[in-house]
Amino acid sequence: MTVEKLNRREVVKKLISNRNNLLIISGLGSPTYDLHDAGDHNQNFYLWGAMGGAAMMGLGLALSQPKKSVLVVTGDGEQLMGVGALATISVQMPKNLTIAVLDNEHFGETGMQKSHTGYGIDLVGIAHSAGFPISRELTNMSEIEVARNDILLNNGPMFLNIKINSQSPDRSLPTLDGVELKNRFRVSLKS
Repeated sequence: MTVEKLNRREVVKKLISNRNNLLIISGLGSPTYDLHDAGDHNQNFYLWGAMGGAAMMGLGLALSQPKKSVLVVTGDGEQLMGVGALATISVQMPKNLTIAVLDNEHFGETGMQKSHTGYGIDLVGIAHSAGFPISRELTNMSEIEVARNDILLNNGPMFLNIKINSQSPDRSLPTLDGVELKNRFRVSLKS
């Protein structure tokens, strides 16, 4: 039996709906395009580089903003590159941090080669073994809706591996100006 995988754009739109003061870091490439397509916002910080660094940036933000929920939206390739970050996050245990991996089982930015998750590597198992108190694989939109509500409860850290299809929609590009992104995000933290 073949399971239909989720549409990445629909997943991200659902995850960030009713966002309140949710701070969001998006990983390199497609997760950034998906977040921008869902609606540009001053509390979105789009990473244009630093492959593998989204989860650690989310950790720093969660520790510095403990009263706000922080969501990292990244891909399986980036999270595999930064897999050690999961152990560091577990040592710090920020309750306000959620790592959401859009897992299409491919390296989308380098030509759609099959990623480790396509060969059976279990990111949920790795996060659980690293010490995440909540680590789930999500495969349908009703699970996405439950997760969206859980993100704002700050009972984490939480790890979500979301199985999406490997289709690549058109790019939705926010500004590439890193200084502008930094400044608008910094100003939004004061509100």
